[in-house]
Amino acid sequence: MAVAVEKLITSDILKPGRYLGNERLAVHKAWDKAAIRWVLTYPEVYEVGASNLGHIILYNILNAQPRQLCDRAYLPGKDLAGKLRETNTPLFAVESKRSLAEFDILGFSLSYELGATNILEMLDLAGIPLTWRERQQTGGELTNLQSQFPLIFAGGQTATSNPEPYADFFDFIALGDGEELLPEIGLVLEEGKQAGLSREDILLDLAQIPGVYVPQFYDMAEDGSVHPCRPDVPKRILRRVATPIPAYSIGLVPYVETVHDRLTIEIRRGCTRGCRFCQPGMLTRPARDVEPDKVVEAIEQGMRATGYNEFSLLSLSCSDYLSLPAVGMEIKNRLKNENISLTLPSQRVDRFDENIANILGGTRQGGLTFAPEAGTQRMRDIVNKGLTNEELLRGVKTAWEQGWDKIKLYFMIGLPGETDVDVLGIAETVSWLQRECRGKGRKPLNFNLTISNFTPKPHTPFQWHSVSTTEFKRKQNLLRQEFRRMKGMKVNFTDVRISAMEDFVGRGDRNLSKVVRRAWELGAGMDSWYENLDRAFSAWEDAIAGADLDWKYRQVENGEWNLFHAEAQNRSADAENTPLPTPHSLDIPLPWDHIDTGIDKKWLKEDLQRALEAAIVPDCSFEGCSHCGVCGTDFGHNVVIESPAIPQFAGEFVPNTTKAQRLRVWFGKQGNMALVSHLDLIRLFDRVVRRAGLPIAFTGGFHPMPRISVATALALGATSSGEIADFELTVPVDIDTFREKLVREMPTDIPIYNVEQIDLKTPAATQLLETAEYLITVAALEETTPIQWQNWIDTIKAKDELWYEHTTKSGKSQLINLRDRLFELELVETPKSIAESISVIRYVGSYRQDGFLLRPEQILFMLGTVASREFQLLHIHRNRLILAV
Repeated sequence: MAVAVEKLITSDILKPGRYLGNERLAVHKAWDKAAIRWVLTYPEVYEVGASNLGHIILYNILNAQPRQLCDRAYLPGKDLAGKLRETNTPLFAVESKRSLAEFDILGFSLSYELGATNILEMLDLAGIPLTWRERQQTGGELTNLQSQFPLIFAGGQTATSNPEPYADFFDFIALGDGEELLPEIGLVLEEGKQAGLSREDILLDLAQIPGVYVPQFYDMAEDGSVHPCRPDVPKRILRRVATPIPAYSIGLVPYVETVHDRLTIEIRRGCTRGCRFCQPGMLTRPARDVEPDKVVEAIEQGMRATGYNEFSLLSLSCSDYLSLPAVGMEIKNRLKNENISLTLPSQRVDRFDENIANILGGTRQGGLTFAPEAGTQRMRDIVNKGLTNEELLRGVKTAWEQGWDKIKLYFMIGLPGETDVDVLGIAETVSWLQRECRGKGRKPLNFNLTISNFTPKPHTPFQWHSVSTTEFKRKQNLLRQEFRRMKGMKVNFTDVRISAMEDFVGRGDRNLSKVVRRAWELGAGMDSWYENLDRAFSAWEDAIAGADLDWKYRQVENGEWNLFHAEAQNRSADAENTPLPTPHSLDIPLPWDHIDTGIDKKWLKEDLQRALEAAIVPDCSFEGCSHCGVCGTDFGHNVVIESPAIPQFAGEFVPNTTKAQRLRVWFGKQGNMALVSHLDLIRLFDRVVRRAGLPIAFTGGFHPMPRISVATALALGATSSGEIADFELTVPVDIDTFREKLVREMPTDIPIYNVEQIDLKTPAATQLLETAEYLITVAALEETTPIQWQNWIDTIKAKDELWYEHTTKSGKSQLINLRDRLFELELVETPKSIAESISVIRYVGSYRQDGFLLRPEQILFMLGTVASREFQLLHIHRNRLILAV
């Protein structure tokens, strides 16, 4: 049964458009026709989750399966979460509006060590017990999928690398890529549901699928290692590997502006660069290129289907996709006249050249991010960055010569073997780059620097190393003092407490489940790190102490394993307290050893030794095999595709400012679209015009914008049947054709009433606004008769003056006569009973853009003045906007 959310998703909550589930390309499948019903639950706010590429891909793949339905849910904002708890309403999926407990299976994305508290928050809001034991006890041990609670699982990078700190909360964990794994899980669930299997038997069947880890079938030994507690499950669980399919990346065009508000297409999965600190690079091997023609096809189709004006090519290392310049230039040439821009994530500075600069440049040149990671050549060799000073300078200088005046650089401190010389080398490197990038007529090159703290990750050569928080703070202070003397840069440091907590949880064992739960109970959600970091950190510390694990956390804070002890002893007075690692200590079982990522633990130890010697390991995608253990039957091999020829550059986008035709459109804003803000509506019009292929004119200048002008904003939550927008076109279009194309691409809750051609010299509708007609629904807070309502209306109409104190934007107060701004006023609908005391009032008032206007709230003020009682504005509907003749 759908949850009644109409009274919860209202204009008084922040961005109510998050929860509507009516995005373009959202999939609505019949509930009764689905055998298995999924919810992909992203434990972050909508703006983050709805733009996550993995979330979109899996959502599309699951909905493409016969007899399977996939809905979505996100972490609600505090305002909606409060409403859900106050009204005892369960958290719901956005499309069906059904409670999460009604589904067969809930999948959470776990991509951050401290993100599990948000998962617990969502389960609690849904009324679902937090642990698999509690769900089993509450629902009965032998219940099947039609029982009280769905199966709960997690996937994502953090879940794959070390699921043990979260093992108590999930029925199973999906390890690795989900494109092939999740459909296989769905088939097993469907068969088990039809056969009426018990919950335990279904989980046992799932445990036979490579990539599915069922924690309840495994026990933790005293040393923290994990072993099967029954003979019919595998000792080690394989990570799944899938080939990227770009077509599934096209989907979900939110009305609310998201974090990544663009089309994103994956061009390469996996990275074999071998950076020794990088967990994603180790967990996603082998590297798999996507065919260039499939990338181009997906981008072209995706831009037409979504209407986005920006796209991004995604990979752990985009520059290692050899076809990047060719693909980027092909798309740029094809979409040359549509003001489309390309963005790339952080990329290899050593591969940045004029070809890549050309595909990134243009009228809306995006930001540029490089990650040198370390400030000296020695440190870059220790971490196997594979970057020389010459390559760093060449890439940065190329960017500067191609027009970039600001570049973002990522560095890391606390890396194994780092000395103070290496730390100060970060400042020296940045200063050197600034000196080398100077020229007449150019602004000095500015840098935005992020200095993060090294956090050891499972399944990497540096998983045995950690640094004390005291050392981190000392090194940060060294850099702060150095940067004070430098200009042209902004520096951000990561809080050392967050890094220590990520380390403690990320490398923990099953004992940490109780810590995660207690931290959530004490209010340590992810949002609390941004709102009140001290309080969030205190919650985690209290949870650790409550679990009697504070001794272990102190080890992390003190840097329990310092692999460069001998060097550290010479630099730090307290280093003598750090235990010296021995070959035996590297053989101690780790909580994640039962997860088979394909990388041989012996190879990790050998690569750690190479790090101690500052020895480089070449990238096996382009040079010889490094013998890490991944390539083979289970995980496949590197797939590297040679680049096609780079097309001739057809030139930058030149905005077509020709104004051949001007059309005025009258439209409405009804239903759920009333909860979409004015700025989001402007973005929607831009995308609709692009999808419809209408020849819209652009403004000139550095940031060309489509010539679409909406007459005025409508209050959030208000409906309308009389909005106006002007469209300027570069070539004349038949009015009926224009309207037909517009209607086809518009949401149904934005009806198009009329389209008229107007003279090009006619003033914009904004300038012609004179009056507006409204229908407002008003409630009296005391019992009121229809006669009383009419008397109040008549009294207002009879008055010549009704003074109102108005506060200007500058904070000054001024008295205005509201009666001068009111032209018509009448009761349209009176209360059906005295107890109801709700009426609908129509009024026509001034709506000039010079500030001489009458707002619906001011009608309530007039009613309150003449009636001497309070009123509540329940709803606003704008009937029409009236323009000057």
